[in-house]
Amino acid sequence: MLDRYIVEVVEEYDLCPWSRSARLGGEVGIDIVWGTPTIDMWASAAETLLANGVRVAMVVAPELPCTSGELRTIRDEVSARVKNVGVAHFHPEAPLELATPPRLVPFLRRSPDPLLQFVPLALLDSLRTGTQVVTETELQAQMLAGTAVIPRDDVGDLIAEANHARVSRDAVAIQATLEDIRADRERSYARVKISTSR
Repeated sequence: MLDRYIVEVVEEYDLCPWSRSARLGGEVGIDIVWGTPTIDMWASAAETLLANGVRVAMVVAPELPCTSGELRTIRDEVSARVKNVGVAHFHPEAPLELATPPRLVPFLRRSPDPLLQFVPLALLDSLRTGTQVVTETELQAQMLAGTAVIPRDDVGDLIAEANHARVSRDAVAIQATLEDIRADRERSYARVKISTSR
């Protein structure tokens, strides 16, 4: 289901200009943790993915029953355990709020299942210090993690504003796609007897 979210929402609506190239370039690693994962399970999955050289690690918990706030708490605990990474949380129940571009961010992270995304801090540091050239994929990773430090009126602000305009225009279609993914998830998980978080 995560692939559908990435391709049919993030890429289809141009919410991240580098998503497709990162995905096709093998720079995104995904692992699944079952049941109600412990902090150790989250951390181990992330560390294994990152040790294999991916730039963005996503750890998905399809059976985890949690609210967005509870996942945020898990994120904080995992972040304290996994060193040298930025961690962002994605949750299937994020509401659509179009008041400002920053208020839209949780909706843009409305993944089919609870997940944590991990991005090496070295990528973030290269952007902050300007000592290295940051590739588009590295900047994408920072932005997705919600940890990019980008000067005002730079690419991050432009993307946030473009996303706000795009989602404002296409909110009905995007929500319909997200609901179709949710329904597909429930049917598919029931067929293979995966217990679901909702």
